[in-house]
Amino acid sequence: MKKVLGIIPARYRSTRLAGKMLIPIAGKPIIQRVYEQASKSGFLERVIVATDDERIKSFVESIGATAVMTSPHQPSGTDRVAEAAKQFDADIIVNVQGDHPFIDPKMIDELVEIMLQRQDVNMTTLVKRIRREDMRAPSVVKVVVDKNSNALYFSRSLIPFPLNKEMLNVYEHIGLYAYRNEFLQRIAQFPVSSLEKIESLEQLRVLENGYDIFVVETKCENPHFSGFGVDTQSEVEKAEQMLRKLSS
Repeated sequence: MKKVLGIIPARYRSTRLAGKMLIPIAGKPIIQRVYEQASKSGFLERVIVATDDERIKSFVESIGATAVMTSPHQPSGTDRVAEAAKQFDADIIVNVQGDHPFIDPKMIDELVEIMLQRQDVNMTTLVKRIRREDMRAPSVVKVVVDKNSNALYFSRSLIPFPLNKEMLNVYEHIGLYAYRNEFLQRIAQFPVSSLEKIESLEQLRVLENGYDIFVVETKCENPHFSGFGVDTQSEVEKAEQMLRKLSS
């Protein structure tokens, strides 16, 4: 049986919300919520937090989890995950976004199942059908795929452009990835690519270097809740509202 490891990249100095990993949502820090959700996956043997800050490491260890220190100079979450993965013996690595406090563990399982079933797939990620109100939001990443379910492009712009309204079919990217470890180490050796810089989307480095990313549409219920990411103070407040609504 292949060994599967979940790694949560947790940078302290977030561009728009510094220290967000330790910001509480309904009394529980975001990183703790992510860790607890990821730990419910049926496939992950371990869940590790990869951080660049002793404050995050100290908190993670205080809740009984494992944290490893990584370079503060890593350009992306993928690079941080790759650095941490070198310290562990694992065949498949799942990159669990540290700012998705409600991630459904079934989403993780969907990706790992593909990696176990398809030996030709080196990297996979999730999408969901986009909501109309999110189509033009640059914070919501869109993706188009080919007939073999491989990604053609990811963008903060609206793609494909719905010139024909009757054929409207737009997918939103959920920033959850699974890789074969050797492939992860390979792509982490490439320099930051031009499109990656322009869009600030690390997955474009993979496409620019000629590799495929297999795309899976999640079957999880309420993917807009599970895939919700926190990047600003207003999104912290929205997350708390979402939790109150869910429990009411």
